[in-house]
Amino acid sequence: MITGASSGIGRATALRFATDRYDVCLNARREPLLRELEAGLPAGKHLVCPGDYSDPAVVDAMDRTIRREWGAVDVLVNCAGITSYVDVIETPYLQWRACIDTMLGGAVLVSRMAVGLMPPGGRLIHVTSIHGERVEIKASSYTVVKAALNQLCRSLALELAPRGILVNAIAPGFIRTPMSILPDGTNELDSEWFRQNYEDGHHLPLRRAGKPEEVAGVASFLAGPDATYITGQVITVDGGLTITF
Repeated sequence: MITGASSGIGRATALRFATDRYDVCLNARREPLLRELEAGLPAGKHLVCPGDYSDPAVVDAMDRTIRREWGAVDVLVNCAGITSYVDVIETPYLQWRACIDTMLGGAVLVSRMAVGLMPPGGRLIHVTSIHGERVEIKASSYTVVKAALNQLCRSLALELAPRGILVNAIAPGFIRTPMSILPDGTNELDSEWFRQNYEDGHHLPLRRAGKPEEVAGVASFLAGPDATYITGQVITVDGGLTITF
């Protein structure tokens, strides 16, 4: 089961898992993009369950569909997310907390649903961000959620260990996805600021943004047979960004 599957990391993850011969359940708000993705996947008993994953009614509908069509879930990869540019003091409170309501609320709902369908050996994987430990101006709501998701994974890892379910997080850095598009329509990864600081500068050792497929590969590893003794961890995928001054 993959949330946020319509674009970016979620789409790449769906393609990777289907290539790995999983049946995949695709969730995101934009159903036409999910249908387009489904049509291009390798053959399998794939499902399309569109809607907002923070809406209990949508999650209940996914639960019913998966129970009817599959009967169980082996892996949840929660890639869905939104971003918001807000001011802690000046932004209206309900607008400020939109990231929290969507991403943290959605993560809890889909985790509860997936665990109810998951046998021993199952995996929960939440895609968080290096923003879970780093901050920048106008990103307070987003960073609070990412830090909370890291802690949620640790808590779930502890609570689900007796059931044989492993829980981990993946924290990407700069990844070339639609979320790199700024409110003014420009892509921050194509900006002079990014080139000077990260491609030509010293802050990003690998001197490039990552690809969604590089995050999907880590999710595939965490879901696979070589990751049976890894739980409660946050795996950073950032080209070395967070190791530098």
